[in-house]
Amino acid sequence: MNDVTFIVFGASGDLTKRKLLPALYAQFAAGAMQKFLVIGASIDEISADQILERARPFIKHLDEAIFKKFSDHFYYKELDFTDAQSFSHLNAFIADGEKKHGLSGKRLIYFAIASTFYANVTIHCAQSGIAERKEINDPNWHRLIYEKPFGYDGESAHAINACIAQHFNETQIYRIDHFLTKELVGNIALVRFTNCVFEPLWNNRYIDNVQISVSEQVGIEDRGRYYDHYGALKDMVQNHMLELVALLGMEAPEQLSGDYIRQARARVLQKLRFSDIIFGQYDGYTSEAGVRSGSQTETFVALQLYIDNPRWAGIPFYLKTGKKLDKTETVIQIKFKQVDCLLARKCPSDTNYLTIRVSPDPAFSLTLNAKKPGVSNEVVPVNMDFCHSCLFGEAIPDSYEILLQEIVRGEQAASVRFDEIEYAWKFIDSIDQTEVPLYSYRPGSSGPKELEHFAYKHGVRLRS
Repeated sequence: MNDVTFIVFGASGDLTKRKLLPALYAQFAAGAMQKFLVIGASIDEISADQILERARPFIKHLDEAIFKKFSDHFYYKELDFTDAQSFSHLNAFIADGEKKHGLSGKRLIYFAIASTFYANVTIHCAQSGIAERKEINDPNWHRLIYEKPFGYDGESAHAINACIAQHFNETQIYRIDHFLTKELVGNIALVRFTNCVFEPLWNNRYIDNVQISVSEQVGIEDRGRYYDHYGALKDMVQNHMLELVALLGMEAPEQLSGDYIRQARARVLQKLRFSDIIFGQYDGYTSEAGVRSGSQTETFVALQLYIDNPRWAGIPFYLKTGKKLDKTETVIQIKFKQVDCLLARKCPSDTNYLTIRVSPDPAFSLTLNAKKPGVSNEVVPVNMDFCHSCLFGEAIPDSYEILLQEIVRGEQAASVRFDEIEYAWKFIDSIDQTEVPLYSYRPGSSGPKELEHFAYKHGVRLRS
């Protein structure tokens, strides 16, 4: 992480104070960054000190002396995103800072801004020299990071991709999904492809269904205007959840790194087929700040999809996500098929499950049927658990720390390739949202009551 200039567009925003600055501070405090520069830019009239103070509550284990030293590397410049001259001034400001701190010119440019500005800012970065087209082996690399959501539909995503391709090489581009850098998510492919016990069973002969649930107890907080434009389907399903589907469903890549993984994920996303969906909206949503009166934006989604390839033919994937639910967790449930019961009585009522808990408390758990002690021919479910923190301790790096490390190293596995983005949007665009009823649900519940009918109709028990 040394000898790098970090440039953050949208430095006064929520993502910067909650995630980016705490991640950079953590790397500095750990000794991974000594010679570096962080330059923030946004449209707001604000100071560097004010931005740092906003980030202070989100920094874990803050040490005042270390924070002061970190602050000496942070600068801010007000920027008009629509003005070419403003970007030229910013480039000169960056060059002065690099000279002052003795940096070679490696630049990591983070777009922590709305995707509506992506194309415009990309063009200005190229024309001003803030970022230049570089080959993959250039020692003074320039890399650009685009935060989700990438566009608001397939057409807008394609336009942004075309703009980027006009000015930069794909090897410089990182369309990030921080879900892919979470410790347990990164572990999925390793556990699957390095253990003989799993991979032979990872297909439609042995798996009954796959369930992915992302539940949040919080509402939309201060993101009303943004969220009301996207909704749960585009905000959560289109990127995070479909990338999890791709990771679970992909064929074995040639190597577990870089573009090999991205190619394998893209082939899954290309084969997605929509089947069924329900929408929900929590009571009181339309009273939230920034939300339109009478808004029909969904805050809850449950859907069924299929992957039309030989490995997964006929196996349903169920995705469920929502705001203001009864718990906050991200869980993957893989249900295996029932075996023929050879017992005379009291056959197992349920089958085996592999549970992958991404958060909180990351863990793998395999549910098996075993004999009940002292009772012949009676089985009970038992769990074989791998608790991540129990084995490795609580010091799990934040996903943004991992993300920045990976990008500085040039590892693109956590980056979503342009065709992955466009395949995911093609799937989302295939859903006619105008034809989907919107059901209300009580905050703190598990979602709308119609979810029970959805599960009954498909003959599935949604476990989370």
